[in-house]
Amino acid sequence: MPSPFPGMDPYLEGHLWPDVHHSLASQIRDQLAPAVRPRYVARIEVQVTTDETPASEIGIMYPDVEIFRVRPQPEPPSLPPGGVLVAEAPTVTPATLSVPVAHFEVRVATVEIRDAAQNQLVTSIEILSPVNKREPGLSRYREKYHRLRDAGVHLLEIDLLRRGQRPLSCARIPDSAYRVTLLRAHAARADVWVLGLRDPLPVLPVPLHAPENDVALELGLALRTIYERAAYDLSINYAEAPPPPPLTPEEEAWRREALAADRLTPDSG
Repeated sequence: MPSPFPGMDPYLEGHLWPDVHHSLASQIRDQLAPAVRPRYVARIEVQVTTDETPASEIGIMYPDVEIFRVRPQPEPPSLPPGGVLVAEAPTVTPATLSVPVAHFEVRVATVEIRDAAQNQLVTSIEILSPVNKREPGLSRYREKYHRLRDAGVHLLEIDLLRRGQRPLSCARIPDSAYRVTLLRAHAARADVWVLGLRDPLPVLPVPLHAPENDVALELGLALRTIYERAAYDLSINYAEAPPPPPLTPEEEAWRREALAADRLTPDSG
């Protein structure tokens, strides 16, 4: 069953996001590999990082591990016929409290386009995760961005998360639910796609070595493919609100219309 949303599905931004992230990276690699060969190859690079400030993701992407429970009192021993039961000191039934995890290990997948002959990195396709959009991960991601720029690598940044801080801040870029940014090597300007909830995902240019032409990445097709292959609809309750942050009144009204049209939830508006 396809997603009821024409572009990014906001319900994928919660506990499903780690699977979405890795599946999307694999699908992008599979889509680009035949388009760039034989001079280039598409590879997935996985970085394992530590989310040191996970509090804002507890209950959204990470499970709530703070569970309070009481251990059951053991049954008293049965008294054998004619036997004598020696009384023991009374014991207090302890309560068990799971200690909240101070950090989570996160695997962040990047799609890399490399020169097949020299294994030189040409284009890095970054799919942002929540750890990239708040400190200290935000600063580490920006450092990586500067290293790529200094090395003359093209950077295609895909941000399909509404929460968190955008790595590239500019007052002239309008606020939007989602954003894609292309920074070509040695270029002084960036191409930015600002995307709302109702916007289809664009066909993106993936640059190679000059003067070769860009290859096309059909981002919408990639997302639709993994949605159906993974059967994400079986794990989503569209009658509930999507993961935080809350939608704007206009987005919420459109969400209800879209779901009612798809008959996934009654139109209560």
